[in-house]
Amino acid sequence: MALFAYKAMNVDGGIVRGQLDAANLADLEMRLKRMELDFINGSALDKALRERGLFRRGKAPKAELINFCFHMEQLLSAGVPLLDGLTDLRDSIHHPRLREAIASMIESIEGGRTFSQAMAEHPKIFGKVFCSLIRAGEDTGNLPRVLKSLNDSLKWEDELASQSKKLFMYPAFVGVIVLGVTCFLMIYLVPQMAGFIKSMGQDMPIQTRMLLVVSALIKQYWMLFLAAPLLVGIGIKAGIENNPAFRRRFDAFKLGLPLLGPILRKIILARFASVFAMMYAAGIAVIDAVRTTEDVAGNAVIQGGLKRAGQLIAEGRSITAAFQHIGLFPPLVIRMLRVGENTGALDTALLNVAYFYNRDVKESIEKMQAMIEPAMTLVLGVILGWVMLSVLGPIYDVITRLKF
Repeated sequence: MALFAYKAMNVDGGIVRGQLDAANLADLEMRLKRMELDFINGSALDKALRERGLFRRGKAPKAELINFCFHMEQLLSAGVPLLDGLTDLRDSIHHPRLREAIASMIESIEGGRTFSQAMAEHPKIFGKVFCSLIRAGEDTGNLPRVLKSLNDSLKWEDELASQSKKLFMYPAFVGVIVLGVTCFLMIYLVPQMAGFIKSMGQDMPIQTRMLLVVSALIKQYWMLFLAAPLLVGIGIKAGIENNPAFRRRFDAFKLGLPLLGPILRKIILARFASVFAMMYAAGIAVIDAVRTTEDVAGNAVIQGGLKRAGQLIAEGRSITAAFQHIGLFPPLVIRMLRVGENTGALDTALLNVAYFYNRDVKESIEKMQAMIEPAMTLVLGVILGWVMLSVLGPIYDVITRLKF
């Protein structure tokens, strides 16, 4: 099959554009008709560009995947056939990328592929973990239960992401205010006062001289100061994408940050424990589960540790001994894993680990938010105090001398 870019009309007369897999233009027209779209025109995209994903849109929002898992779990639990459930879901979903993916999955399943194989054709929407769990659910006949577990896991990840955003939203907001106030003082107010201070004809204190130098630099190179964070961000992103050694060093730097580093480590390990518990409960072999969940970490340092743990398990070590050796988990978590492994309830132990970290992350974020507010207020106060002392100090000295 080839990937086609198409232009079509929906039932309301609106123009819809998108991409869809099809054998040819006639097949594309038939697929669009099943999606209640009237074909207008279409063209095949270049194979090389398709493989690089330049014409593929991004991932589907997590809310849409939660909706997908919930509806499919409900339909399959009620005894609705898989194809009928996917067809009903395709007709009710409004997100174009996910709708196109479901339409393509229906065609693939009708062509003889399994549910998981059809999902694997859309890696940007359904990742390796997602497809592996669906495959395990198909093999064991527990597909509705796996979908429910995926639904719960996606909700948990969404909640965790929301908590993480809260941690950075307030500092970012206050930081913008502090930056704006500083730029106003340095670019407008201080230069206005500089001439008056220099005309006093007296020696200026060191803090005033420093303020005037900083103000002159910011006024002259303000574009460079504003562009610097953007340039640093682009450089870091390029280094992460093109240099594995740089990515590892940067990921290690993030984990070593005071206050933020421990929270980031707990978030990653909580996500790993939750996904690993799902895969273990679904009947996936431990080694395969560890290897599949390496990508869930999203951090090269922890990913390397999990890879080492998988190697140790493959060499014959127990799960507890492997995780203890890599040193990612604290002794309390290792003890929980040991009990779970000895009792045969490792999935329950892993879920307890995820709950342990999730609760710890929530408490840490709340503490950080409580600390950030006075810290940012203090920073703003120090800047304003420095400016006022540097500007008003010389003026006060002149006034004092005039009295005598």
